[in-house]
Amino acid sequence: MKRVKKTRTGSRVAKRYDRARTPFGRVLESRRIPRQTKAQLQRDDAAFNPVTLGREINRLENKLHAAIQQKTEERSQATVEYISA
Repeated sequence: MKRVKKTRTGSRVAKRYDRARTPFGRVLESRRIPRQTKAQLQRDDAAFNPVTLGREINRLENKLHAAIQQKTEERSQATVEYISA
């Protein structure tokens, strides 16, 4: 919820809040945003799939961890070869 108004009466502060909305909902209701931009955002939102995005993030994390592990193993082998030589 976003605070709309705040008034002070002596030591008491009264706060008025707008109805709860998501940032996306606020953008769609805004008069400052052009209709074309809103239409594009709605198309992007409709195409957004959080499950697919989560899977892609997990796949990339696993790839990163594998690369780090491989690099660590290469460094430890090089150290062992250097010490034994």
